[in-house]
Amino acid sequence: MFKRKRIVIALGGNALGDTLPEQMIAVKSTAQALCDLIEEGHQVVVVHGNGPQVGMINNAMSALSREDANQPNTPLSVCVAMSQAYIGYDLQNALREELRKRGFMRTPVVTVVTQVRVDENDPAFKNPSKPIGRFLTKEDAQFQTKAYGHIMKEDAGRGYRRVVASPKPVEIVEMDAINSLVDAGKIVITCGGGGIPVVLKEDHLKGASAVIDKDFASALLARELGADMLIILTAVEKVAVNFGKENEEWISDMSVADAKRYIAEGQFAPGSMLPKVQAAVEFAESGTDRTAMITLLSKAKDGLKGETGTVIHL
Repeated sequence: MFKRKRIVIALGGNALGDTLPEQMIAVKSTAQALCDLIEEGHQVVVVHGNGPQVGMINNAMSALSREDANQPNTPLSVCVAMSQAYIGYDLQNALREELRKRGFMRTPVVTVVTQVRVDENDPAFKNPSKPIGRFLTKEDAQFQTKAYGHIMKEDAGRGYRRVVASPKPVEIVEMDAINSLVDAGKIVITCGGGGIPVVLKEDHLKGASAVIDKDFASALLARELGADMLIILTAVEKVAVNFGKENEEWISDMSVADAKRYIAEGQFAPGSMLPKVQAAVEFAESGTDRTAMITLLSKAKDGLKGETGTVIHL
């Protein structure tokens, strides 16, 4: 018997393109894949990345502050908020349009500008390692360090980039509102880019100079929503062990215990497949009958039928 699932979908960067024109094209095919699941009767909640977009906004705001002494530099948390709004704008319109093409006259799609609280004592703040923005000359990097206090690192002879912390998400601030919208049958886009990073200072939420991994934010969101499934979409159809070697093996079914063993063996690349598998494990072991899947955007529907993808479960 068919069971309608509540599914949190974490969209990879390839679902959005690198520039605004690319994004406007990419969201159309992204919307088609998401609407395939909605049309099947599933309740879909969407999280997206924002790597190129927040970098572009950060670059533009930095350039503005250099050109106009009266314009202070824009905090990274505000850049994340801007990216959530303009990505959500394109994505929700693409979803609405695709749903209407399929005969859905009620198309209640909404983007929630979402804050995600992190722990100010998270060890990640002591070792910023996540590069953002474009490559800079040494002179420009030194200016940013002096003017804004940015931490800049040289990257393999290609120039200097700003690096920021990537702390783990602790709390989704707008969770009550998100729950109400999802329970009311709305298609919700939330936690964009992993969420706007904030720390709690008494009653004040203060933006943090950080980026939150969207896969970990998606796992937290899925747990808080009581979702049946977390689908993490990436550039490969399945997860592999011994990747790129003669004994490479593509995995269809992976228990939490197996996943932890592979992680301990160093099978997955940091900053690439590793956080995806870790996030999948966090969700899968958070309750009975909770499964995670890692696959391609175009294969999500097939994955739900058990035909492809890597499924992670207890």
